Order: sequence, then structure tokens, then C-alpha cells
Amino acid sequence: MYATLFYLFCKNDIFTNQEKYYVLFQILIITILVPILFFLLLRSTGHVKSVMVHETSQRKIPLVLQCFLYILLVKRSIVIARYPELHFFFLAALFSTILALVCSLFKIKASLHMMAISGFTIFVIGLSIHLQLQNPYWSALLILLTGIVASSRLEMEAHSPNELLIGTFIGILPQLLFLYLWL
Repeated sequence: MYATLFYLFCKNDIFTNQEKYYVLFQILIITILVPILFFLLLRSTGHVKSVMVHETSQRKIPLVLQCFLYILLVKRSIVIARYPELHFFFLAALFSTILALVCSLFKIKASLHMMAISGFTIFVIGLSIHLQLQNPYWSALLILLTGIVASSRLEMEAHSPNELLIGTFIGILPQLLFLYLWL
């Protein structure tokens, strides 16, 4: 949702307000509301015990569902012809989710929080370069927030430093690879 807001904010003159609301509504449904409903369903059936999903075995179903939602998003809503940068962001997010799923299959726990914030940070940096924004504060803020997220995950004892590094790597790598296609 944040990436979409930043994208629409930076490309303000291209889209009408109605189109912005339409895109934001789609993103809200597919990336927030549907996953919340899936979580409630999985929790009620006993497949997930808490929202933090501490065990790698419990991460498989939510990650597979998230992959399908990203596929729906890039195939039907955020099409490359209309939203090229955002399309590649979500495509990279799909690949990050697939990598996190592969890690969970091998019982490797990656920080999904770090995956998300680091991928978003790379997207903002890439979009700032692409659109030649003269404001380095967004990138600096997101790098700071990435550190805050990492610190909070360590403080809460939700992850080890290795899990944070794996999550960061999984978030950054696909964004960098797809950044090459649209930058």
C-alpha cells in the first residue's frame, strides 16, 4: 500500500483522482483485506496460531496465498502498460514471497518484515532515480526505518540476526533485478 501511495504521489500529474482511488482500492483489497480474511480463516481452522507465525511450517499456506494474490494483482490490476514501475515492484514482491516460501520449505525462517521494508526501500530509491526526484529524504527515512524495524524484531526476540539478514536479502535481490528492467 505504501509503495502504491508513493508511486501515485510521485507520478501525480499522470493519473486522475478517480484512477488513483480505483488503484488504491484494489491494492487495499488484495494486499490488506483479503490477507486479513485468510488469516482469520487459517486461525479458525488451526493452521496458524498467531499473527506472528513463529513456526516455519505455519508460514507455507499464507505465503502460497500471498503469491496467488500478487499474481492476480500483476495480471489483472497493475498492468505493465499503465503502471510499469509499480508492476515491476509487485512482480519483485511476488519473487520475494516465492523465495520466502522456498526458505520455509527448507525450515529456514526469514523475517518477512525485513523483506517488506527492504524491498520498499529499494523501490523508493529506484523510483527517485528514475523520476529524477531531488529529494533524498525519502530514501534516508526508509533506510532509517529499515534499521528501526530490524532493531524492533531483535528487541522482541522475534528473529535472530541471520533471519533478519535473510529477510533483507530476499527483499532486496528481486527488487534490484527488476529495477534493472524499468530504470
